[in-house]
Amino acid sequence: MVVTAVRAADSRQRFIDAAISLFARHSFAGTSLQMIADEVGVTKSAVHHHFRTREELLNAVIEPVLGGLQAAVEAAEGQRGRRARAERMLTGVVDLAVRNRMLVPMLVGDPGAIEMLRSRTEVGELANRLNMLLADIDPGVGGWIKADMVMAGIAGGMSARTSGLDDDVLRRHLIEASRRTLGLRAPRGLR
Repeated sequence: MVVTAVRAADSRQRFIDAAISLFARHSFAGTSLQMIADEVGVTKSAVHHHFRTREELLNAVIEPVLGGLQAAVEAAEGQRGRRARAERMLTGVVDLAVRNRMLVPMLVGDPGAIEMLRSRTEVGELANRLNMLLADIDPGVGGWIKADMVMAGIAGGMSARTSGLDDDVLRRHLIEASRRTLGLRAPRGLR
């Protein structure tokens, strides 16, 4: 019984990994369950055993990212002072983006994925909390514009040009550029 559960979890993860790769290459709308089955080397019915629709599969793909984002937002909200909150939010979102660098461009640039994400109210609420933490450095329209620029810049940093960069190098550059945009100085121990 335990072996069967492990195999099922392994199969499910293989489908998720294949979906990430195919979504990145062909977009969410351009990827079918048959393509995922072909990528893994199984029948389409094997994929259907775990995921009835592409939307279910996309939800499984993004759940760990959303969980990580939720944790980063909560950690930032727990900080004292708006600069500390913004710094914690910035480093949390950059860490998450770097860990999911193959997925980020699809999540922010694929109309089908964006539409599906927008249909989930908790995603919009989480995005608003995140942006509020970054925008609070410069209250008003300027802060919101800077927060939007930072988020777009982080997503843009996941380009083909940066695909060969070491995670730590990419992380450092994204954080430095974002701090400059937001008007944040590095914390004392990092100057």
